[in-house]
Amino acid sequence: MDSISPDSTASSPRPLSPTDPRRRRVATAAALASAVEWYDYFVFGIAAALVLGDLYFPAGNSSAGVLAAFATFAVGFLARPVGGIIAGHLGDKRGRKPMLVLALTLMGLATAGIGLLPTYETIGIAAPILLVLLRIMQGLAVGAQWGGAMLMATEYAPEGKRGLYGSLVQLGVPIGVVTANTVFLVAGSLTSETAFTTWGWRVPFFVGFLVLGLAWYIHTRVEETPEFREAERALADAEKSERRSPLRTILRSHLGTVFLAGGSFAVNTATFYIIITGVLDYATRELDMKRGAVLTVSLCISLTQLALIPWSAALSDRIGRLRIYAAGAVGLLVWAVPMFLLIDTGSLLWLAIGTFVSSCFLSIMYGPQAALFAELFTAEMRYTGASLGYQIAAVLGGGLAPFVMVLLLEATGTSMAVSAYIMGLAVIALISIRILSQRAAAQPPADH
Repeated sequence: MDSISPDSTASSPRPLSPTDPRRRRVATAAALASAVEWYDYFVFGIAAALVLGDLYFPAGNSSAGVLAAFATFAVGFLARPVGGIIAGHLGDKRGRKPMLVLALTLMGLATAGIGLLPTYETIGIAAPILLVLLRIMQGLAVGAQWGGAMLMATEYAPEGKRGLYGSLVQLGVPIGVVTANTVFLVAGSLTSETAFTTWGWRVPFFVGFLVLGLAWYIHTRVEETPEFREAERALADAEKSERRSPLRTILRSHLGTVFLAGGSFAVNTATFYIIITGVLDYATRELDMKRGAVLTVSLCISLTQLALIPWSAALSDRIGRLRIYAAGAVGLLVWAVPMFLLIDTGSLLWLAIGTFVSSCFLSIMYGPQAALFAELFTAEMRYTGASLGYQIAAVLGGGLAPFVMVLLLEATGTSMAVSAYIMGLAVIALISIRILSQRAAAQPPADH
């Protein structure tokens, strides 16, 4: 049993005062790192829904090309647990900051590389192969990044504000969506349809070069977290006594907690990617809606998450993580069918309403999630455990969701099959949350 309750804040001596400026500097750097990583990651999903199928996977029909592009999108998710395992293991032994810097560097290079990659028409089969390899690099990077950024923020948090500080990293997701959609909208508005397909779609990927500057800033200006420095001394003693590595400890003694964390979050990440990529493809290809209009809806919805995510996180600091987390999962379960009934009207207004309500439930879950996962594990194994739980959910939910959505639509001819998929994941989430709640109740009361 893990020694930290999911609804508590780990108690450890903090050498920093509540008003120490280093707290804000680290939280800001972690939030920026998360935002640019997710931006780089999301531009691929938007490009996959709009152009990558035709450019890199030419096929006899549009569905086959989109399936191939979404399969490449999913490959990045399959790589995320590997990135989480490697960075988690090293991050728990060598520090949060070095792994975050490495993740940012890898992501920046991979994203810029996609923007420069020739198409199938130019270099043949090498084009999709290189695209897959670059997507794998993105997956490794984002798998490594989340744990590092999340722990930099939460382990620097003042007492009683772990949820709020963790939500600053979670804001990277809507910020990434907003900026990715904005850049694509601008690129589309400033170019003709032919120019956009030829080179305009590449422009959003060149932002990857800017990530390298942020990596250097964190490397030179941000200190390692106090909790890791404290755990480092224990790790040094453990290594002298030949204690198992953090990864082995997780796999041998805490794997159940990792899978419960992943099961609790899969519905969130699946629904999110269905909304921002699957619905984009469905609305433009099947419902004949305008690309720019659907991207604008996605952008506006993400702006509302900028307020809801920190609100739900701050609320979890007062009334408990799991209580807020479960409310969001129930909402996704109940709203899965109404959302697609509204989307299927073909009306932009109803599509906006349907996806907006879902995004509210996503935000309610996502706000406290960083602090919740951090508190499931002790400091010396936290990077590994939290990263594994998050990335398992990313594979089972997010990575496969757009691909599964297209398959379900092709096989059944009805969007209700996609609703059933979301509802099934929501049931798994609620069962996982229930077990985590029971485990938390069985532990001694936390000091905070």
